Amino acid sequence: MRKPTDNRQALLAFVAKKGEIDGMLERLQALSDELFNCTPDEINWGHVGTLGHYAELLKRITDAAFKEGEHAE
Repeated sequence: MRKPTDNRQALLAFVAKKGEIDGMLERLQALSDELFNCTPDEINWGHVGTLGHYAELLKRITDAAFKEGEHAE
């Protein structure tokens, strides 16, 4: 009979990584709430390009997490 695997260390590491992600998401949400530190009068196409790049990176993450896009099964 197999002995159950002790995953306590893995669980602790997982929870720590989740905390890192939660912190990053909170910071991104706060930055988004502040229009990414821009005022409406100063927004230009460079800002649009920067947000497009951010969106592309986040899409790669969400596609992987939700098995969509190139990660679809």
